[in-house]
Amino acid sequence: MDIRKVDLNLLVVFDAMARLRSVNRAAEAVGLSQPATSAALARLRLLFGDALFVRTGAGMKPTPRALELAGPVHQVVETISTEILQQAAFDPALAHRRFTILTPDIGEIAFFPRVLQRLRQEAPNVRLQALSLPRKAAAEALETGAAELAVGFFPDLQKAGYFQQGLFKTSYACIACARNTTVRERMTLRQFLAARHVVVRPEGREHTFDRLLEEKGHHRRVMLELSHFMSLLSILPGSELIATVPDDIATAVERHIKIRRIALPLRPPPIEVQQFWHRRLQHDPANKWLRGLFHEVNRREANEGLPA
Repeated sequence: MDIRKVDLNLLVVFDAMARLRSVNRAAEAVGLSQPATSAALARLRLLFGDALFVRTGAGMKPTPRALELAGPVHQVVETISTEILQQAAFDPALAHRRFTILTPDIGEIAFFPRVLQRLRQEAPNVRLQALSLPRKAAAEALETGAAELAVGFFPDLQKAGYFQQGLFKTSYACIACARNTTVRERMTLRQFLAARHVVVRPEGREHTFDRLLEEKGHHRRVMLELSHFMSLLSILPGSELIATVPDDIATAVERHIKIRRIALPLRPPPIEVQQFWHRRLQHDPANKWLRGLFHEVNRREANEGLPA
């Protein structure tokens, strides 16, 4: 028998007949009319080459062949109903798994602390892995399953096949060591460009502030380029360098070292922070829970800064 020619709906009718021994009751159980159920029974008899259920004074009685089939068919119907067609569930309290989140090091600072607090309470055996990739590699990582979620500024993911959800909007701040006397708290554009800059450019990523300067034809005096924002904690103290960084980084840095903020001489572009996931995970219960947690914990109102 070629399984490709078998209508699995017939097995549902067979299972109902085997349990209820009545065409009318089987029809009611599977949601078919009595004539449609009788027609399905006729097709089953043809398929198996057996009468299967014979009408007697005591009702429809199964043949020996039907009795042999009853157990396996019921198991198949139950498996399809409960394991294949039933929406999978995800219980974070019982889950033992790891989720990989694409985010730059600014994301590790801004997003993970409050998420970890919730995990300790709600999902003690769920682990997170932060992964920093060039923006153009993020799409492939989400598509292949190497990562479940991307959180941050990912303009390359704003395309078909990927869902996105806004968390908050922020901007840039210029910071310097509190003892840096070479720069004023307010500078002209000329003074700003002539100052000694340290620039943080994570591998394969650029900032919209860099793009703004490039579009306007402005060139800073860059003395040092770094790959990680937290290196500023050891670079800025005692130096004459200034750094223009996302506002969350400025807030995180000033929690550890004494800095002062310098007014930018041009209006910085906004940074729209979002989370992204691939369409194949849109209905996945685990991913729904994960992105729901990130959104609930990390979304902010307008002008709200990095939480303590």
